[in-house]
Amino acid sequence: MDNCLITLVFSLSMIGGCLARVVTVSSGPLIRVEGQPVSIRCDVNEYMGPREQDFEWEMSRDAKAQRIKIISTFDSAYSHASLSKRVASGDISVVRLKDNEVELKIAEVKSVDAGFFFCQTPSTDSVISGNYEAQVQLIVIPNTLKVSPQAPASVIPEGSDITLSCNVTRELTQPTYLSVTWSLKKGGTSEEILTFGPQGGVVTGQKYTRRYTDGGIRLVPGKNGVFELVISRVTTSDEGIYECNGTEWTHEKGGKWIKIVESKREMGTVAVTPTGQSLSVTASSSSSSPSSTSMLLSPGDTLTLLCSVAVDNLPSLALEVTWLADGRDIITMERSGVVISNTSSSGTPAKRGEANLERTGAQTYRLAVRGVSVEDEGAYACRIRAFVEKGGRSAGGGGRWHMAAEKTSSPVTVKVSQIKPSFSLALEPILSPQMTAEPTELACHVTNITHLPTGGRLGVTWEHSALPGIGDDPQDTNPIGTLDGKGNLLPGAKYSDRLKSGVMSLSRVQPNTFKLQFLRSQEIDMGEYVCKVSAWTISSQGDMVKTAEYESSPLTVRWDTKRPTLNVVAKRTREASVGGATFEMSCTVSTENLGEAGYSVLIQSQDNLGSATRTIMTLSPDNVVQHGGATDPNRRDSLVLTKSGPAEFRFRLAGVQLSDRGFYWCDITAWTKQQPGQAWTKATSSESNKVRIDFQENGPSFAIDIQSDSSTVYPWQTAKMKCSLSVSGSSPKTGTTHSDDLAYEVRWFFTRLRGGATTTQLASVDRFGVVKKEDRNSSSDISIERDDTHTYMLNIHGTQDSDSGEYHCVATPWYLSASTGAWTQAGELTSSRIFLTVRFAVWESLKLPLLYGVSASIGVGLFSLVLGLVCAQCCCRNTTHTPRSRNKLMDLEMD
Repeated sequence: MDNCLITLVFSLSMIGGCLARVVTVSSGPLIRVEGQPVSIRCDVNEYMGPREQDFEWEMSRDAKAQRIKIISTFDSAYSHASLSKRVASGDISVVRLKDNEVELKIAEVKSVDAGFFFCQTPSTDSVISGNYEAQVQLIVIPNTLKVSPQAPASVIPEGSDITLSCNVTRELTQPTYLSVTWSLKKGGTSEEILTFGPQGGVVTGQKYTRRYTDGGIRLVPGKNGVFELVISRVTTSDEGIYECNGTEWTHEKGGKWIKIVESKREMGTVAVTPTGQSLSVTASSSSSSPSSTSMLLSPGDTLTLLCSVAVDNLPSLALEVTWLADGRDIITMERSGVVISNTSSSGTPAKRGEANLERTGAQTYRLAVRGVSVEDEGAYACRIRAFVEKGGRSAGGGGRWHMAAEKTSSPVTVKVSQIKPSFSLALEPILSPQMTAEPTELACHVTNITHLPTGGRLGVTWEHSALPGIGDDPQDTNPIGTLDGKGNLLPGAKYSDRLKSGVMSLSRVQPNTFKLQFLRSQEIDMGEYVCKVSAWTISSQGDMVKTAEYESSPLTVRWDTKRPTLNVVAKRTREASVGGATFEMSCTVSTENLGEAGYSVLIQSQDNLGSATRTIMTLSPDNVVQHGGATDPNRRDSLVLTKSGPAEFRFRLAGVQLSDRGFYWCDITAWTKQQPGQAWTKATSSESNKVRIDFQENGPSFAIDIQSDSSTVYPWQTAKMKCSLSVSGSSPKTGTTHSDDLAYEVRWFFTRLRGGATTTQLASVDRFGVVKKEDRNSSSDISIERDDTHTYMLNIHGTQDSDSGEYHCVATPWYLSASTGAWTQAGELTSSRIFLTVRFAVWESLKLPLLYGVSASIGVGLFSLVLGLVCAQCCCRNTTHTPRSRNKLMDLEMD
């Protein structure tokens, strides 16, 4: 024991000897500017005692002069009289950063604050070891930083350059460094453009990095503190208030740069004049009357038009010139000078050389169209787009361009004189349907054709207008399709799928007859039909151009229709009478006047009649199932919607909850297809009757019982008592040892006297399985075992006479409600009482002593008997010798 104490003391002394207090402050010297804030950190490590350490700050003019007390973390009256007002006003303060670290703050440092600052920590160590103070020198220099910006031009045109000149100087008394930052202020926000320094490097703002890389922003360092920033090709986004910010830095030990003072000045407000304000575009003819706004040409003539441009700052701009005819691009000269002929004036694909565009002057562009025809008529306008290059040009000669303005001239009307062909049209039905799905066939005859040039051709366009109440608005005309002069089929957007699939067709059966045919007429096909026949001729460039167009009288196509009807009946196939049960509903569809169809199903519900409707699930005609917005993502596996028959659908909801109560029904829509692979067309829809889910959550019922293997035990034996629980009614899943939806809190109580009212809690186990034993005045021990989900065993080990008495258990069931999905506490259950007797064993107590006594008595008796025999033989024998007779016969007789 003495050796252990000596070893412990020696170990503690060695640990204490290894610790040496270390106090450190910020590396110095610290160079700061008068009037600016100063922060000096101090921390202590490798110390003993409490985790939170106290600190004291002192200062002196030089390292060996008399010190002046500044501030302390634990003594409010610590400060020297000359500094007490500054400490009270908060100009000097100390802030605790950690238990072992503080920071001395001076809000506005003064020149008298220059000197040495000492950070001290009062000792809390059992052994004095290490350093208890550290010092750092503070150098205070006057604020000599001056920022003198030169105001830039207040208004500049877009695309010009702007020079921002700023003079930043300071008196060099200590090794300090300068940086200059230009920023642009718009509204209440300011964004940095570029920073130069303090190490001679350049840092650009996030929005200006690429522009600086492209050369659009250049830094021009000057002499005597003059710095110039040149921004090339400014746009309207560059206008605002420009600022210049000069900053003085110091470079401390460890490579850390510290900003000691800065000064920001506004350079001035710059407004950028948009190019669009000065841009003007004029289109005119090259005839003797350039101001004329109309021209009349003969077929085969050459059309010549001029585009004149006027704009400020033209050398900084790149122009893109485009001629338009009736708003359609004809030809374009890009800003690089490359000419692209987009389309011919007639709208057909262009042939090179038909339209030419050339630049005849610095601000003039000429359009020439040779061999005009009637299709070249229209309003011609010149569109100018002015581009400004953002940033400078890279080494490859490229740059990023920004469209600064776009303007279009007033139009010049061009007319071409020509005699148009004429003809008459007759539209008649060949096959008229009597009911839906029958074929329809219409013929458009062209007669009395005159003035159609040699090689001319006819084209046709079919149009349809719906009847009132059927399909689209009767005021809308839907193009069915077109056969142009070359015989090309151009389907209308609405009829494109039907024409491509072949269920309807456009054809030319004779040179002067066109036919429209429907293989299966739909109800939406009823309405008025019109055929428009156009005359096409070949231009001098070989293009087919439309020269005339005539429209037939409308023809009405209709038949008596029977509306398809849809009836949906919903019935409950599985009742959900309790929470957690499964609800199943089937919806059967019956139809009239409807052939083969597909069905889409919406399962909808509402809490009460008249309340908001929720969509639970949907099934598309292609049997694609989707969950509605009212579906809980965690319960989607419990929802099933399937097609159980040709016209029957089943909806299943497993594990119903109280929130699922309400009305459920099917909203079914019938869809039809003309041909396989086509899009579905809606025929009709209907809702079923409503089926209700309504049940009450009663919860399960529980019972408790207590049993004991034996009501009587002897001392030091183990007594066992079993607390059994049972559940019935609407219960969660039971019957398995590891049930996830049922748990119990069980407590055991003890009463000394039979029928007594004073009980003592022995032990408890909560519903999470945590066992807690209470303090007892007995040498016996107790434990609780869980045999299964509903059985708990109390074991009393090493029973004593003090363990005799009545025992009972109290249980609180918890179950996971199938209706709410939450843990629910049931009522508390108390078992009957059983009495445990610990008997005193008399025979067992006397058995060993009696056995020892009897054994000892028998041993002593036997020993006495043997001793007596030995003594009789050895001590009482007669020693007189009697001689034996020689007469043997006499001796025998006497014997």
